Amino acid sequence: MLEMLIYSVRSFVRGKLFRDNGAALRQWLKGFSLTLGLLLAIGYFAGPLAGVVVSSLIGGAAQPYLFRDIKYA
Repeated sequence: MLEMLIYSVRSFVRGKLFRDNGAALRQWLKGFSLTLGLLLAIGYFAGPLAGVVVSSLIGGAAQPYLFRDIKYA
């Protein structure tokens, strides 16, 4: 298990984990932007703890949807 993790990290650092690194980065940025926007909006209106909890749940739930079409090399 540890070997698989090390191999994946090495491949990612070398830029060989995904077939299209740009697509993976764009999808990651979409998820990051969604989570950050929710954090700031909910944190401002409902409080920081509620913002962290809700934005984390929604941002985490969005990741499988965002990365469904990403192909690995």
